[in-house]
Amino acid sequence: MNLVKKQDLSRTDSLIFPHTIAADLQPQQLQDGMFAARPQHMTIEKAHQRSAAYGLTQGAAPDFSPMEKSSLAQLLEQNRVLYTHALPVMEILYEQIINTHNMVILSDANGLILHSLGDNDFLEKADRVALKPGVLWSEESKGTNAVGTAIFDRLPTLVHANEHYLRANHFMSCSAAPIFDDQNNLIGVLDVSGNQRSFHQHTMALVRMSAQMIENQLFLDAFQDAITLHFNTRPEFIGTLMEGIVSFTAGGRFLSANRIGLFQLGLPLSALQLHTVSSLFGLPVSALYDHYRTAAPGLLELCLVTGVRVYGRAKLRLAGALCQHASSVPGGTTKGAVTPTQPSEGALAAPRSPGLHYLNTGDPQLAAIIDKVNKVLGRDIPILLMGETGTGKELLAQAIHSDSPRAHGPFVAVNCASIPETLFESELFGYEEGAFTGARKKGSIGKIMQACGGTLFLDEIGDMPPSMQARMLRVLQERMVTPLGSTASIPVNVDLICATNRNLRQLMAKGGFREDLYYRLNGLVVTLPPLRERTDLEIVINRILAAESRDLVYTVAPEIMKLFKRHNWPGNFRQLTNLLRTAVVMSDKSQEIGLQHMPDDFLEDVALSQARDSTNTTEQLNCTGANLNAVGTSLIRKSLASHRGNVSATARALGVSRNTVYRKMPQP
Repeated sequence: MNLVKKQDLSRTDSLIFPHTIAADLQPQQLQDGMFAARPQHMTIEKAHQRSAAYGLTQGAAPDFSPMEKSSLAQLLEQNRVLYTHALPVMEILYEQIINTHNMVILSDANGLILHSLGDNDFLEKADRVALKPGVLWSEESKGTNAVGTAIFDRLPTLVHANEHYLRANHFMSCSAAPIFDDQNNLIGVLDVSGNQRSFHQHTMALVRMSAQMIENQLFLDAFQDAITLHFNTRPEFIGTLMEGIVSFTAGGRFLSANRIGLFQLGLPLSALQLHTVSSLFGLPVSALYDHYRTAAPGLLELCLVTGVRVYGRAKLRLAGALCQHASSVPGGTTKGAVTPTQPSEGALAAPRSPGLHYLNTGDPQLAAIIDKVNKVLGRDIPILLMGETGTGKELLAQAIHSDSPRAHGPFVAVNCASIPETLFESELFGYEEGAFTGARKKGSIGKIMQACGGTLFLDEIGDMPPSMQARMLRVLQERMVTPLGSTASIPVNVDLICATNRNLRQLMAKGGFREDLYYRLNGLVVTLPPLRERTDLEIVINRILAAESRDLVYTVAPEIMKLFKRHNWPGNFRQLTNLLRTAVVMSDKSQEIGLQHMPDDFLEDVALSQARDSTNTTEQLNCTGANLNAVGTSLIRKSLASHRGNVSATARALGVSRNTVYRKMPQP
């Protein structure tokens, strides 16, 4: 997230921290997360009094020696979470103040510097006062300074020039903001220190905004398995630093709120512990669930206990957050829901895959499919993808998910053909503790619940066991899942995409696939064309090569491209991708893929294909029912005889390698 432009900071600062801070005022904390203005001179005067009480003298030479490296390493490990979230924000902040004779500093809750970034022209002066990791900047150690005073007052603090207690620090101007965790505990300080002659009034606003960014990231990280509600009186502020964030359990009980959320709610953290979603926002948590079961849920319109109307958006940080503990939901229909274990990797929201536009590479058949898919995105219509093996059904499913309103939710893929029938029920629907021998101690969340809030992709749906088809139909109709060994029905909220290379109508005729399930799945049915029918082969090849070789630009020799375009590609994209990946390795950075880089089996297939299509062959080949390997052997031996045993000439004539000719030669 980029920080706002400097000319906008004064307005933004007053929105983030409700009371605008003038140059001669400091914020004063009234209660958790709320501030009022306090004269600057009062802050400095009290800080100087404390400094004198610590036994410091203004002319003293302070101790700027850093702690030992081993101790610093231990300190960084103790503050690893803070450091990890603060570092990218510090880099963004530094970009805003670069070449202004300033440094960005992060300290722990005691004032020990953890990390610093600085302009080269300021580093020499900074070294004199040791603005570097391992140096302590508490008030007890350095007297009045922005970091130490911010820690004592738990408030954003500006200390300019001779407002520093020690004369050695008078050349600096420092703006610091404390960083609080999700329970309002002070865990660190973010500071910008620089030459007092280059002081800018907007520096404090930048620092406080950056501290707020760090706090929000820490907050969301702390409540990954909770419901988080983002809200503001103005809808355009949701998703910005001006939003309030509140976390709740899956049953709707209050957990915590960020400082903007505390201010907007008008209550301290301690008073909010007894509240729920319903008591704070006038919305039962069951209604929240219902809202997010819709295909494209919009913003919530809520009413605070103070009567103020706000807009909100709930986010599920992990898959299944709205799907678990249904018994604790007011108005829930069942009790004793399964307690899931940690979701698998497939349940986490992964980086977004390329969208549908990326797949639209000029083939008219595929363009028509993408046009159809775009029309049903977000409409709660199941999609059934048909096509031969390797035609890119899962890639299309991922692109559909990436362009859907659920793009930030999980994409969970299940290959129905790879799961043993005995494990299918527990894998798909989950199970409770002790549901069967060998079950995990705390039970397991099923694939369907892992996909909650996102997309469930059922590949090879035609191979789903008949016994599971009835249960899947019920899940799709009722939007509820009952884990194995449980009597609880848990609400689910997923988009469904299925794929198969089998003819489901033929399976239905033979009793292998339920007719009612088929008509529940085929909201939109599209058939992907095989690679041999695509008109965009050259574009596809170039994209695959670009993905496989990031450092070098590889091309395909014209004669090889002609072979590719004539080839039947029985394995479709899977075959093409593997062939190109191998060719890139074999080319050894020659950057043009030629005949010598092609695998033998591919060249054999090409030779046999040419033989079948040729009308000038001495002996017409009738391949119906023939063994293709025998035909290839016969062709090579005839060519070898016509070239009087010259292996190299035979290989060139057939377009195969010499090793292939040697393998097909008559054994002595």
